[in-house]
Amino acid sequence: MKKSTIVLIDGGFLRIMAKKANKHYDPALIERFAHACIRDDEECLRILYYDCAPFSGSVKNPISGTQRPFEGSDHWLHQIAALDLFAVRRGVLKFRGFERNPKTAPGATLTDADFKPQFEQKGVDMRIGLDIAAYSAEHLASRIILVTNDTDCVPAMKFARKAGLQTILIQVADRRPAPELIAHSDFKRSIAWL
Repeated sequence: MKKSTIVLIDGGFLRIMAKKANKHYDPALIERFAHACIRDDEECLRILYYDCAPFSGSVKNPISGTQRPFEGSDHWLHQIAALDLFAVRRGVLKFRGFERNPKTAPGATLTDADFKPQFEQKGVDMRIGLDIAAYSAEHLASRIILVTNDTDCVPAMKFARKAGLQTILIQVADRRPAPELIAHSDFKRSIAWL
């Protein structure tokens, strides 16, 4: 009998891993990767994808004070949500200010181009934890496959194991997961890029 399985993917983490591997990050890659996480003895009930839409809005440039517009499309998230078995859980991308380029020459007159905007993803790890807890409390699956390197997921992983679910941590290519995540997973599964 196949083990009922839920796959949870931290999109921000997977995007970073894809960039490091020089892979084009798009819905097709995400779908292939998600299905590669599932083994023959597992039945995929759902794939939950967690990410943020690009920042949209206007912020004040650090030197000139002029407005700098950001326009991002969430069309790709709709494409992912339309894939079979996929559900998208959205966090929020927050603007956190500007960071000065460390390569700027000391004493040089600064311009807006010498600063890079900084954004922070909010709410994704909480949503992952809530979904792990919900699937665990209701015994809706027997295994949870987790694609992340966020140690904030450890309490939810502990909860899942106490509820009797098996937790499988995905190791992306040759990147070693955080030791805390390894310690609280039942299995570690390595997935190569396709």
